[in-house]
Amino acid sequence: VAGIKGMFLANKKIDNQVKTFITYNKGRDWSLLQAPETDLRGNPVHCVLPYCSLHLHLKVSENPYTSGNIASRDTAPSIIVASGNIGTELSDSDISMFVTSDAGNTWRQIFEEEHSVLYLDQGGVLVAIKHTSLPIRHLWLSFDEGRSWSKYSFTSLPLFVDGVLGEPGEETLIMTVFGHFSHRSEWQLVKVDYKSIFDRRCAEEDYRPWQLHSQGEACIMGAKRIYRKRKSEKKCMQGKYAGAMTSEPCVCTEADFDCDYGYERHSNGQCLPAFWYNPSSLSKDCSLGQSYLNSTGYRKVVSNNCTDGVRERYTAKPQQCPGKPPQGLRIITSDGKLTAEQGHNVTFLVQLEEGDLQRSLIQVDFGDGIAVSYANLSSTEDGIKHIYQNVGIFRVTALVENSLGSDNAVLYLHVTCPLEHVHLSLPFVTTKNKEVNATAVLWPSQVGTLTYVWWFGNNTEPLITLEGSITFTFSVEGMNTITDTKTIAVYEQFQSLRLSFSPNLDDYNPDIPEWRRDISRVIKRALVEAIGISSKHILVAVLPGLPTSAELFILPYQDATGQNKRRAADLEQISETLIQKLNQNLVHFELKPGVQILVHAAHLTAAPLADLTPSHSGSAMLMLLSVVFVGLAVFVIYKFKRKIPGLNIYAQMQNEKDQEMVSPVSQRESIPNVPQSELMSPEQLVDEKLEVQPIG
Repeated sequence: VAGIKGMFLANKKIDNQVKTFITYNKGRDWSLLQAPETDLRGNPVHCVLPYCSLHLHLKVSENPYTSGNIASRDTAPSIIVASGNIGTELSDSDISMFVTSDAGNTWRQIFEEEHSVLYLDQGGVLVAIKHTSLPIRHLWLSFDEGRSWSKYSFTSLPLFVDGVLGEPGEETLIMTVFGHFSHRSEWQLVKVDYKSIFDRRCAEEDYRPWQLHSQGEACIMGAKRIYRKRKSEKKCMQGKYAGAMTSEPCVCTEADFDCDYGYERHSNGQCLPAFWYNPSSLSKDCSLGQSYLNSTGYRKVVSNNCTDGVRERYTAKPQQCPGKPPQGLRIITSDGKLTAEQGHNVTFLVQLEEGDLQRSLIQVDFGDGIAVSYANLSSTEDGIKHIYQNVGIFRVTALVENSLGSDNAVLYLHVTCPLEHVHLSLPFVTTKNKEVNATAVLWPSQVGTLTYVWWFGNNTEPLITLEGSITFTFSVEGMNTITDTKTIAVYEQFQSLRLSFSPNLDDYNPDIPEWRRDISRVIKRALVEAIGISSKHILVAVLPGLPTSAELFILPYQDATGQNKRRAADLEQISETLIQKLNQNLVHFELKPGVQILVHAAHLTAAPLADLTPSHSGSAMLMLLSVVFVGLAVFVIYKFKRKIPGLNIYAQMQNEKDQEMVSPVSQRESIPNVPQSELMSPEQLVDEKLEVQPIG
């Protein structure tokens, strides 16, 4: 209701019946509307509360040209005009118009049919136009707040009324009627000015005081308000609205208070906690040493202006927060995840259901040897940040304690490192039915727990392991694939040769797999052109690391029938030809214009290298050189042992053993580069008697 604070009208459905209620204290108390004592003709209306009352249609118009079912104005706070009916419930039939001039305490019937009502001159003039589909010529005016109505003509020809609009302004006495004379005519606007009806402006003696009340109760929303109203018998123009004459606060009573949050009003009128509400829950978020408002179950109605009285008794009281031991401690990550990346910030949040973090000691152990402590909440409001340098599953513990107790919580965090590169290390060629080791080389090396899926050849099911290395054998010769990325050649016999290159090749070696694959194809093409053999006989693989080296595999060629055309003798012949060409510097290729690379032979073996990493290749070379030097030292000792005095006794003691261990075949195999004429026969070794002489 416009103009009166805290006053509302509402329709409520009770037992399938819609009834109209009114409140004067913002919904704290509701009551039915008292029906008029008499009808429009003065006949008494027999309607007794609560069985019978007045019910109103509360549809406010959204169209500015119509007034809707109910209307009230700020400048006329006591006047309400609405359509409705009298009975047990609201009905859409038998609708009449009703008006109240005392803010809903009493009502009067003004029309038996629906009308549009306009407020002019602050409610000093009420204009009513009938709702009808027929053309009309008359309207009704009331100068005494709807107690009596006069009929006036506003047009000479009947007009189909489409809408009525009052001119803006508080002092307006002008209204405009919109309509048409016939369904084919244009829209007509009829302007009605009522200023000529009044011959003067109202003076002070033309007004009387009127006190707002609710069925005799003068205190509305904690105040007594007295308004100035024009006397009903005075016919003068009011002018500008002055509002309430006086407003005096009232002493607070129980009616000025409503039930607080979580409380419900029982049949005895008291506000008691609802079944779902725990009043002590307010202190859970309370910090030790602070205070909170302990509700009494009541709160003063919003905008209520009452003072003193029961205000102190019903107002919430400040109360010191009780001290509690920490309970319900939780430690979580800010994103709610249990995983994190190595080297990135992880934000931990410490939460406590009961207790005060601000007055507690907080200790957090990150599980990687680092722990922190905080003495107040301000240090953990934005979370506790930590960076893990290693991967793994870490046990993060939090401890909160105060003088009354302690609580702890545990979080397991899985720290991982994104896997950027995987390299599968395995021989390029292997022997049939011989165990081969395949190792997955990861970068970075520590990425946490991984699952390895191995695919062999055309198998329909993979092998799944948690280890990055497996051992397997191939029983069928030919080219085999592993995990669709690596190819390994399997043969009963083959030979391999280590290749080296001109030192200038190292200047262009970026040591990446793509470059090694491209150079391997270039070297293979150069070998095929220099020797004139089929490309299917050889396989070249450039090894990682510096200096640049490669492994050359000489393979038995297999035709379409599956029969080996080349056997061991053929492989040896191809190997000798390759070594001869390489030693003669006949194998070379052009890396780029002006850059020639020579290919050299390092050594020939009967099996491929099983480990092709640079560090292991260096170890193999070191071992090979050690064997060569030991063999050379043995040869020198045998060759010149008589010229070394200190070895005479040792040579004599080992004479028989040398006869058993040394043979012409073993001599030739262990010293392939020594001429036949320089080798000693077993008989010569036996005949060579050494003289033992004492020394000193």
